[in-house]
Amino acid sequence: MPTLTATQAMQAPQPLDPLRFPLSGRSLIEASAGTGKTFTIAMLYVRLVLGHEPSAAQPKPLTPPEILVVTFTDAATKELRDRIRARLNEAAACFQVAPDAVKPLDAGKTDLLHALRSEYPPADWPACARRLQLAAEWMDDAAVSTIHGWCNRMLREHAFDSDSLFSQTLETDQGELMAEVVRDYWRTFMAPLDASDAAAVAEWIPGPRALQSQLRNLLALASQLPAAAAPEASLKASRDERAICLARIKAPWHAWPDGMTAVLDHARDQKHFRPANMRKADCDRWTNALREWANDPASEKPSLNSGWSKLTPGGLKEVCAEGAPVPAHPGFVALETLNAELDALPTARAAVLSHAAQWVAERFAAEQARRAQMGFDDLLTRLDAALHGPNGERLAEVIRQQFPVALIDEFQDTDPVQYRIFDAVYRAEAAAAWRALILIGDPKQAIYAFRGADIHTYLAARRSCDGRLHTLAKNFRSSDAMVDATNHCFDVAEARAGEGAFLFRRNGDNPVPFSAVSAQGRADTFVVNGAAPRALTAWWLPPADDGKPTTKTAYLDRIAAGCATEMVRLLNLGQRGDAGFASDNGLQPLRPADIAVLVNNRGEADAIRGALAARNVRSVYLSDRSSVFQSAQAAELQHWLAACADPDDGRLVRTALSTATLGLSWAELDARFGNEIAWEACVLQFRGYHECWRRQGVLPMLRRFLNDFGVPARLLGTHADGRQGVAGGERILTDLLHLAELLQQASAMIDGLHGQIRYLADQRAASDDSDAGSDAVQTRLESDGDLVKVVTIHKSKGLEYPLVFLPFACAHRPAKATDMPLKWHDEHDELRVSLDGESGVLDRVDHERLGEDLRKLYVALTRACHATWIGMAPLDELERTAIGYLVCGGQPLAAGELESRLQTVLGASANIAVVPAPDPGDERFAPRADEACHGAARQSARVVREPWWIASYSSLRTTGQSHREHTVPDTPGEDGFNEASDAERDVDDEQAAQALRDALMSHANASTLHDFPRGSEQGSFLHDLLEWAAAHGFARVADDRDALREVVARRCSVRGWARWIEPLTDWVRQIVSTPFVLTGGHGIEPTSIALSALSTSVGEMEFWFAAQHVDTAVLDRLVCAHTLDGAERPPLEPATLNGMLKGFMDLVFEHEGRYYVADYKSNWLGADDTGYTTEKIRAQMLRSRYELQYVLYLLALHRLLKARLPDYDYDEHVGGAIYLFLRGLNASTQGVYAERPPRELIERLDALFAGTAYIQHPEAEVQ
Repeated sequence: MPTLTATQAMQAPQPLDPLRFPLSGRSLIEASAGTGKTFTIAMLYVRLVLGHEPSAAQPKPLTPPEILVVTFTDAATKELRDRIRARLNEAAACFQVAPDAVKPLDAGKTDLLHALRSEYPPADWPACARRLQLAAEWMDDAAVSTIHGWCNRMLREHAFDSDSLFSQTLETDQGELMAEVVRDYWRTFMAPLDASDAAAVAEWIPGPRALQSQLRNLLALASQLPAAAAPEASLKASRDERAICLARIKAPWHAWPDGMTAVLDHARDQKHFRPANMRKADCDRWTNALREWANDPASEKPSLNSGWSKLTPGGLKEVCAEGAPVPAHPGFVALETLNAELDALPTARAAVLSHAAQWVAERFAAEQARRAQMGFDDLLTRLDAALHGPNGERLAEVIRQQFPVALIDEFQDTDPVQYRIFDAVYRAEAAAAWRALILIGDPKQAIYAFRGADIHTYLAARRSCDGRLHTLAKNFRSSDAMVDATNHCFDVAEARAGEGAFLFRRNGDNPVPFSAVSAQGRADTFVVNGAAPRALTAWWLPPADDGKPTTKTAYLDRIAAGCATEMVRLLNLGQRGDAGFASDNGLQPLRPADIAVLVNNRGEADAIRGALAARNVRSVYLSDRSSVFQSAQAAELQHWLAACADPDDGRLVRTALSTATLGLSWAELDARFGNEIAWEACVLQFRGYHECWRRQGVLPMLRRFLNDFGVPARLLGTHADGRQGVAGGERILTDLLHLAELLQQASAMIDGLHGQIRYLADQRAASDDSDAGSDAVQTRLESDGDLVKVVTIHKSKGLEYPLVFLPFACAHRPAKATDMPLKWHDEHDELRVSLDGESGVLDRVDHERLGEDLRKLYVALTRACHATWIGMAPLDELERTAIGYLVCGGQPLAAGELESRLQTVLGASANIAVVPAPDPGDERFAPRADEACHGAARQSARVVREPWWIASYSSLRTTGQSHREHTVPDTPGEDGFNEASDAERDVDDEQAAQALRDALMSHANASTLHDFPRGSEQGSFLHDLLEWAAAHGFARVADDRDALREVVARRCSVRGWARWIEPLTDWVRQIVSTPFVLTGGHGIEPTSIALSALSTSVGEMEFWFAAQHVDTAVLDRLVCAHTLDGAERPPLEPATLNGMLKGFMDLVFEHEGRYYVADYKSNWLGADDTGYTTEKIRAQMLRSRYELQYVLYLLALHRLLKARLPDYDYDEHVGGAIYLFLRGLNASTQGVYAERPPRELIERLDALFAGTAYIQHPEAEVQ
């Protein structure tokens, strides 16, 4: 091993003495895995409570609120608080012993509490005990917190000094706000691009959701990205540069195709090619493609297909006859690299993403400030900014006074922002007696770079401690043999010349060395057939049959099967009492819960769990990157909720009942679906769930749903008849209950049943391309029962297991140019970021990836208490893996040399066995209570459409109309949005565009009704305002302008429409106050109607009625003949309405004894009042087929009145339909169109929809 320099010796950590460790100044404790870090923190806490500092002139006891302890997860916070409380109670008990009752320790034993007590005179013991007891009781108020929780507390408690708002909202999920900002960026910069630029962008970023996904890892680094122009300019610059590079590549290819053709023709004439190879037609096609590509400046890649390989020197050699010369030409050689050169042509992707990241980050921060919101990461950045701002010194002093001492746990996982915070508060020059910053961590376990952790920041903090470095060097977790085996693996690499075990040795310095630890040893021993196996077993697979490296797929399959076979062997031995843990109390047989399998990702987990399941071994997968919304149960839950929200929709109810988790058999489903009485009972059952959901919430409803269908009993096997449960039943039930809890929490902020369904759908979609965003949505452990634990290495950190299998130790993912962003550190340990895989960068990035993989391997090898098994294979580039680096030193290894190298490097240890991987076997685990394993139901990939459906006016399309993907509206707002969208499509585009341009030129700053922006969002906005006015009361709205303005202002502010607050307030007030004059005609009685004067009105009245095989052609002929004087209009597309017709009427009101239907239209018909003449309104009615809408509305009103009024008469009680074109309010027509269709039409339609009329001769019927 290289000898230490003088500098290294000075900076080498000193063994920590818990009773002499300095409790002032800045210190660092490096605690290797299993060395009692939490025990040490608790002991230091006891000393701080007692004020135990031998070097201090005057002791200063501290209370729990004064001792800051920071860790990085809520679970670790709880554990640390409990461990400290227990240690305080234990210390208090120690000091409560009477002096004459103290017994001496046995020879050779030490006890820190006894030693601490001996440093105080017996007269002080009662006071010490009382102080410790009070501290233990005070631990609920102790300052033990996560970094985010502590920062949030500081910003709240010191809002004035930190320049924070006194009232801010901490948002746990800001995904929707981020999505909104990204959509703003897309509308601002991407939507205006021309077709060619848009096509180029679409190759990298298909849409806003893809952009948000790609920006996820860039936003935190936005300030470090290079400044970039807007996409349009970046794309132009890239296009120009790309053209220059392409021309340079093509330069020699103008002449080469002719030469290549001649060489190929000559070889063919000389019979140099094997028969049926390199036919002239094929060769000419390839060379012609190259010629056309070279001569076409716009063509970027030739179409060669198999020619890419056939025309290379290697491809030509394969098709040449034996002994024949291989055709030679510079073009053949250049073709080997041409494809890669063309793929490497410059693009604007990096510039576009840089610009997007910087713009989105800035806009997101502005939106947060405007809404007084914070995310979790903002807690840190805002406190950091405050500590380095104008009031930073004062704030730091206030925090130091509040927390004289801080212990920061898991500091190897810090990042630059976190370190800057603690460095500013506990800066070295402010150090004084009883002021301390104690950092605790292990750089060998720094494995969270993907979360922003930065080991180089840890090393900077290490240097700032000026040599006050301490280490914990004794392992209390593992057996002597296990510790020795792990030491050997890393000692070999540390002793080798080069960069050391963890790649940090350079220029004579190594801030992250591997130092062997000693072992405390264990009282129990793992034995198999009466003997202790080797602590570390290295399995090796032979190379492929052809001597080449093993493929990754073969490695995963073969090692998973072999690993599962060995685990089954050991477990069955445990069942017979031949394998287990021997101690003075006898043998504890080996159980599945004693085994952990460590993996890198879900793919590896699936491989080993599949192999275990095939051998009847149950397992559970634990990962901190899996979201419960990714589970199959989330999809089934969405079906259940849809059926409970719309229990009268038979299609939804049948889908819900058919889901796998309910477990209804084919016979049970047929009995429910085929029997009318049973089906009615199902519908009534789901109506009950609907009411329960509406009245009590989603969680009570789902619990009732699950219990009614016996889901828990079926999944867990607790049936009264003794039937066994479903394989994975605990997992399924855990996910369902977890999802129900999340929905219940979300329901507090989401209106309506369908809003909760959309929330679930959005979360499922978002989880498809991201990791679990928070602890709340991470999949939970479904059972603490007797299962093998399959755990990601990241999740296993900090945990221990009796036996550990690491089957996929050789698996790795090298850095790629497509990784975004590429991050590495320069020679000054400064972080560098790139969005391009330029030369040299990938090597640096992959070098840091290897360093982190080595630290992950260290974590994996230090989890076991007794034994570890690792699986190895001669993969390609094995030297680039962590285990390969330890064994090979970074040098390539031939496929056939793996076994010998393992024997040389690892086999040198008496505690390591190097053996062939077990052959896959068929032996199954035979537990005492065997459980049946059931297969999974096959999933249908085909979407089945039912002939029975729910229709609305929006779902009826006219011939030639662009396809509208409208679902049946669930809410009035959704219905209004659909209508507003259609209104925009129905405008004559050229005429409207020209009118709009003219209006904008002459009224750039106008705020009239005609200038209000067009669009479905704006139309829906106006519709919602009038819906609110109807619910609030038109008369109250007309009388109380301030209340109206407040509503308008609130809704405009979130949309950035501040300039429209006053015009819209006056506009809505005018709409509800203006008497609309109906002049008569078209069946309408002359009258004047003001909304504010109505005494009886209902807004957004919902209606449903059955449609019995209604032919839309018949419907269309009837409506056309009886409305708008029979004028020509676009015909409806042929269709059959069979099911239900559903809709929402904007307003139904009674006036002078007659009932009317009113509908609000935001259509833009012209730039001023002249666009709203009777003729133009009538034309719009025809073009949009609004007469079909109001006829359906009047049919619904007719049926309602017929059921409610004893003496109902259509001609006497129905006033008609009134359409209010809102932008034409000040026109001579007031934007009004009114009509009452004849009674004959309504009655014919009534019969048509009821299925009681059959029109054999429609022409005669409608004359």
